[in-house]
Amino acid sequence: MFNYLNAHRLAHPRLLLTVFVVFTLLTTSACGLFGAKKKIQVPQLLPATEAGRDRLFQEVNRFSTVTSIHGKIDIQFEDTSFATYGIADQYRLVDGDITLQRPGKIYLIIQFLVVDLAQMTSDGEQFRVAVLKGDEKYRRFLKGTNNAVYKKLADVDIATPASENNEKKAEKQTVSALSNLRPQHLTDAFMVRPIETNGSLFYAQSEFFQEETDTRRGAQKNSRIMRPYYVLDEFSQAQGAEAKLIRRLWFDRVSGIRLARVQSYDDRGALVTDVAYFNEKQLGAGPTASLPSRIEITRPQDQYKLSITYQDASSVELNRTYPRPFVLENKWGLPEVDLDAINKKVTANK
Repeated sequence: MFNYLNAHRLAHPRLLLTVFVVFTLLTTSACGLFGAKKKIQVPQLLPATEAGRDRLFQEVNRFSTVTSIHGKIDIQFEDTSFATYGIADQYRLVDGDITLQRPGKIYLIIQFLVVDLAQMTSDGEQFRVAVLKGDEKYRRFLKGTNNAVYKKLADVDIATPASENNEKKAEKQTVSALSNLRPQHLTDAFMVRPIETNGSLFYAQSEFFQEETDTRRGAQKNSRIMRPYYVLDEFSQAQGAEAKLIRRLWFDRVSGIRLARVQSYDDRGALVTDVAYFNEKQLGAGPTASLPSRIEITRPQDQYKLSITYQDASSVELNRTYPRPFVLENKWGLPEVDLDAINKKVTANK
């Protein structure tokens, strides 16, 4: 009886000791797993502005209040043919004189050292490009239809002698770049199409957070931030057909709502054009408007990128009427290349 009582009395201390040991092991393990070992730098999440679809519609439609633009620009062309290998050819900065007028009209002159490299126009339906740079064999006058799809003009029609020097190769690259540049792509980027609310298109709003380099004034080198965006997807849907994504519009939500990017898609859902907007300023001296002063246009399928910046924001002319036709004539007598005829020939051969 005595032994039994002692064992019974000792059970409680042993149980408490066991609980204490298990608790100690658990807390020690938890510290090892979840305890802070070192501090790491994470991107700062910037404060976001809240807005509904009506506010996003308003931001897009304010671009459409500008009916025409004329100004001097700087153009940086980049060939992204080898982008999949991490290589891109960036060509020298050139001057431009651009005139745009709704709906879809453009007249662009590209110059280097006051010498015209190319001129191009689009009247909203047809485009024309005159390449004036280099030797006679490099010059050409191209014609085509805005909504047609053309294969990228290769250099097969521009012979490449083995002895060709670097200057000639650079000249040929420039010719190839200008030959594949389509003026209507600039029109769509500068003269943003307004939101349609007549029922033929419909929209879906979502949000997105993207890690980016911190470009704010005073930011530390290599610092990163998390920028909040609204994304507005624009769809079309014919009766009984599947919905098709037409545009994806990105809105920067830091310190207000700003249209930052417009992506356009074809009928297969492939990305056709990616336009980014930067450095919004007050443009113009007479009529003025707050618009991006730098625009980047990327054409993934055409394998090029353009960076366009206004040389002087105050000298930009807005909302004038240009009665002249936006149709370039071949006044230079250049060899003509009809891209529609080439397409028909290729289709017939197939």
